[in-house]
Amino acid sequence: MQIHIVNPSHVSFGIGVITPRWLYVIAAATPQEYGDPQITDETLQPLPLESVKAGDVVGIGIHTGNALRGYELGRQLRARGAQVIFGGIHASLYPQEARDLGGGHAVVRGDGDLAWPQALRDHTAGRLMPLYEGGRIEATRFLPARWDLLPAARYMWASVQTVRGCPKHCSFCSVWRTDGQRPRQRDVTPVVEEIVELRRRGFRFIALADDNFYPVSLEDLRLAYRQNDAQRISELETIRAERFDLMARLAQLPADTVFFTQITMEAANDTEFLEAMRRAHIKGALVGIESVTPEGLKDVYKGFNSSGEDLVRCLRAFRAHDLHVLGSFIFGLPSDRAQTFAATLDLAKRAGVTFAQFLMLTPFPGTVDFNHWEQKMKDDPTRIAGFPLTRHWLIPQALRPKVYVPHPAMSADEIRARTQEIWDRFYSFQAIWKRSACVRSLRGRMAFVLISKLYRQMYANTGIATDSARLQSSARWATYLARPCLRLFRAKPLPFLNAPAASTPALTSDSFVQN
Repeated sequence: MQIHIVNPSHVSFGIGVITPRWLYVIAAATPQEYGDPQITDETLQPLPLESVKAGDVVGIGIHTGNALRGYELGRQLRARGAQVIFGGIHASLYPQEARDLGGGHAVVRGDGDLAWPQALRDHTAGRLMPLYEGGRIEATRFLPARWDLLPAARYMWASVQTVRGCPKHCSFCSVWRTDGQRPRQRDVTPVVEEIVELRRRGFRFIALADDNFYPVSLEDLRLAYRQNDAQRISELETIRAERFDLMARLAQLPADTVFFTQITMEAANDTEFLEAMRRAHIKGALVGIESVTPEGLKDVYKGFNSSGEDLVRCLRAFRAHDLHVLGSFIFGLPSDRAQTFAATLDLAKRAGVTFAQFLMLTPFPGTVDFNHWEQKMKDDPTRIAGFPLTRHWLIPQALRPKVYVPHPAMSADEIRARTQEIWDRFYSFQAIWKRSACVRSLRGRMAFVLISKLYRQMYANTGIATDSARLQSSARWATYLARPCLRLFRAKPLPFLNAPAASTPALTSDSFVQN
């Protein structure tokens, strides 16, 4: 019996941007008696169905965006006689759907670190259950990934998780409901050891793939002190101290290491934290800006964000600490109007945002937005390919609307067209070349242009364009651009790199090589 673990995707680019870490964590959770699992990431290449034999076990991890492909695979593999087990955030929300539409024999809900091996052993014993509750395990039980199973030279960035959960409650996000609002933070030592292993393998660029790298804000602490809550103060200060401990260790890694993470806007006002990030080689962060207006922030329950000129100040604060921002914006909020699009682009330029993504409001399962939308749509008879709009992930991709939530002032076509225009303008060659001035060398600027164009092809047209020819062209261009980008990101392996001790001063790459 062979164990397979699959990350489904309708589009394959040959080269991946960031390693899908969950694949290699679930591989680590696979008991040794089953041997090494076969791992397939379909963003690289489709799963060859003939590689799965009758009696094999296939674990398929799905989120809402790839659920349809996951269900297609599940049915096909079950027909071949394989045992199919679903996991991931979408299967956790809709376990019955994964069984009914995906041919799943079982579903693992929540964290799979402990539940996945239990499901495998139950299958071997002939008592596989239809549902396994993985829950939210404590950080001390998080498993390091099996990076020894990683295919060579197929990913630009590696990924390591340092914390699960986010204390915020944004209306469009499901993380705080699925992973919880209590940050579950890994110990520093295993995190650093995992990062060092990846540097040994030639990864210089590493994503700290956290729900929120900044789990304790200064405002959180101020509130706890105002309430004179000693237990809460101790808890928050412990989490914050561990963040600084981690960054101090990261600062001791080779100077050419580059980290990227995800943080909230509040960090812009925490100079001490930003300075620690700078020393820790954290060069970039995805920041959920969402909207440039106070009305838009209210729409998404994100009043802790800044807007207008204060937003410009905050974003410039990141750049002042050598932190490049990937700004994430949402279009189609109830308060948005036609002028919102140009205003967003203008602010992104003035604030010095290095990269940006412009998303259209989509109600995803597990979010407040989805619950409200589903309630409003309960009497709507509209069906596409037999499915209601509230199950949009089941609609064939070619038939899916691009905008689902009716807007009070704009049509769906207008929102989509204006969003596409902002992508086009922000990632025009002239605009990219101007932003590339943040890189000193001509070679670096050319690399910046190449990477910007790749990002635009992979994350804009493939999700927004309605013209199938444009979609196919975008996928082809992304495939062509990916390989030279991979060469830019790869580094010489450092097989003798040692994990730094907490008290070691900052060192160069050569300092870590054993004599």
